[in-house]
Amino acid sequence: MPASPSAYGPFSLAGQVAVVTGAGKGIGRACALMLAQAGADIALCARTQADLDAVAQEIRAMGRRAITVAGDVSLESTLDTLVARTVAELGKLTLLINNAGGAGPNNPQKMGGEAFSAVLTWNVTPAYMLIQKAVPLMQAAGGGAVVNISSVAARYAQKRFSAYGAAKAALNQMTRNLAHDFAPTVRINAIEPGTILTEALAPYLNAERTERMLSNTPMGRMGQPEDIAGAAVFLLSPAASWITGKILGVDGGVEAPNF
Repeated sequence: MPASPSAYGPFSLAGQVAVVTGAGKGIGRACALMLAQAGADIALCARTQADLDAVAQEIRAMGRRAITVAGDVSLESTLDTLVARTVAELGKLTLLINNAGGAGPNNPQKMGGEAFSAVLTWNVTPAYMLIQKAVPLMQAAGGGAVVNISSVAARYAQKRFSAYGAAKAALNQMTRNLAHDFAPTVRINAIEPGTILTEALAPYLNAERTERMLSNTPMGRMGQPEDIAGAAVFLLSPAASWITGKILGVDGGVEAPNF
């Protein structure tokens, strides 16, 4: 039985309506479920309807409302539908998690400019457009908060991550700048996850690599999606009402690549 939103105290999201992108699996799913547990109603967006339906069913079992919008967030039409349906069916939009994004390693001697640009665009532009569309609705509702899901790749210097690292560094700086644009009514922060055990990571793991990663992580374990979700609830909650334009590392204490 999930805890009552009132048990969350200053971390409660009761009465809030959140949009979560990339919500079908991994970090996005964990964030959507924990926001619902804290009292928010959720608009879920991802490409795969079946994944969204499964998450929505879990949210509704908590007694919260959930809607699903299947689509590609790099298309403005998807974002327009997501925002419009959120307000029409859930009444308002006050919280946003931009989680959709990602990329694998790249070979800088082989990746062309078009492919490099695509990584930058995918990790930055949908978040920018969705914030742009959401902020007026948040302001109309009396204020709101945004969390962008970045990566420790934004601050690590490591081989074969020039595209992804540059994209997430751009997302971080965009977060800082937009926080100034929209303060004080809308707060905008980002989270830099470290190594999180998700379906996306699993294909890259073997026993030797896993052991090396664990030995190089002060907390002695890989992160779970719920570690990021807990940080997101904090940053979106009244407990973080004096925090904006900040990048929070949730990385097990790692300060250099451990992969």
